[in-house]
Amino acid sequence: MPKKEPNKATPQVPVYWIEASDSVSRHFQFQPDGRLSMKVVDDSRSILHRIVDSFLNKFFPTGYPYSVNEGYLKYTQFRALQHFSSAALSVLSTQSLLFAAGLRPTPAQATAVSWVLKDGMQHVGKLICSNLGARMDSEPKRWRIIADVLYDLGTGLEVLSPLCPHLFLQVAGLGNFAKGMAVVAARATRLPIYSSFAKEGNLSDLFAKGEAISTLFNVVGMGAGIQLASTICSSMQGKMIVGPLLSIVHVYSVIEEMRAAPVNTLNPQRTAMVVADFVKTGKISSPADLRYCENLIFPGRLVEDAGNVKVGRALHEVFTPSKLHEVKDMFPEEKFLLNCGNKWSDMVLEQNASGEDALRGWLVAAYAASMKKYSHESSNIVLQDAYLKMNSIFDSFLSELQAKGWHTDRFLDGTGSRFSW
Repeated sequence: MPKKEPNKATPQVPVYWIEASDSVSRHFQFQPDGRLSMKVVDDSRSILHRIVDSFLNKFFPTGYPYSVNEGYLKYTQFRALQHFSSAALSVLSTQSLLFAAGLRPTPAQATAVSWVLKDGMQHVGKLICSNLGARMDSEPKRWRIIADVLYDLGTGLEVLSPLCPHLFLQVAGLGNFAKGMAVVAARATRLPIYSSFAKEGNLSDLFAKGEAISTLFNVVGMGAGIQLASTICSSMQGKMIVGPLLSIVHVYSVIEEMRAAPVNTLNPQRTAMVVADFVKTGKISSPADLRYCENLIFPGRLVEDAGNVKVGRALHEVFTPSKLHEVKDMFPEEKFLLNCGNKWSDMVLEQNASGEDALRGWLVAAYAASMKKYSHESSNIVLQDAYLKMNSIFDSFLSELQAKGWHTDRFLDGTGSRFSW
């Protein structure tokens, strides 16, 4: 019988393909060992375009600008300026501390003094500020600005410490106390701000690229600070001129940075603005629409078109027993209680009330305030009419609100008082 020839192995055809994007063609191929190789076969971009793309890949989220919400570029620009000025100011404060302590500014001494102070008063400041977490959730922009003002205050005390060397420990300790509070507030508000830009669930990418920007401009700022410390700011007079200027730039940058952030959680201020715009125009404003309307310093102002609602007061401060029974009977299934006065309306929320419950109560108060101007009926009749009107439009109002990107599953009222039966 003739011998069968052994089967010859079928030669493997190399698997390769070409991908083209943004004027760049890339050749991909699987090697026999399974590795994937890539080489650029055509790149028609200019050198400047390549540099810009490389910078964007390192310091901006993947898919930018389509992967982030509106305002991210402006936020990043002022964040870079903020870290630059902060780092430069920090160098000047460290130099002043060393002179106030009677030391020469060597790196080892700077590290030793810095750590002694941080491990003392700075930790006390951190502990005190940690109790304010709920308020930071409600108003992250405001507390981010407060954090930087506290940081500049602490740094300013360090800069001025050579003027009173006999009080060195007290001044330096107080400065680090303020900086400790600033560190906690800045870190606690970082996540809500980054979350406001995350358009595609890319929070980790946003965080990583944001920290890359911060690191880069901290290094650049430290270099500028070292140059200033050895020239203009080698004297106390120079520090007293340059220090306040850097502080002004720093605080201005963080204010503009926060104004650019479209925070999409509901708190008293943002809820009032959303309701006011809807009652006046019938339209829903997006987080990006309202970001420049927020009062970052005094967020508790009343909004007339939203019913001048105050939220968070204790139940016993708002209602008498007879009035409480009356309101409960009026809104038996709701998780809010309303007491409409002449100057403002108090709203008290149940313990497990969500953002949707707060919106329902706010709309009732806004409609009631509007009806009172043209009606001579009793306040209870006006409230019932406002409640019926709210129920007739609420489903469509809520759907459009969520479509605009608002998170309605919770209501962040800081340390506001709530009730439970």
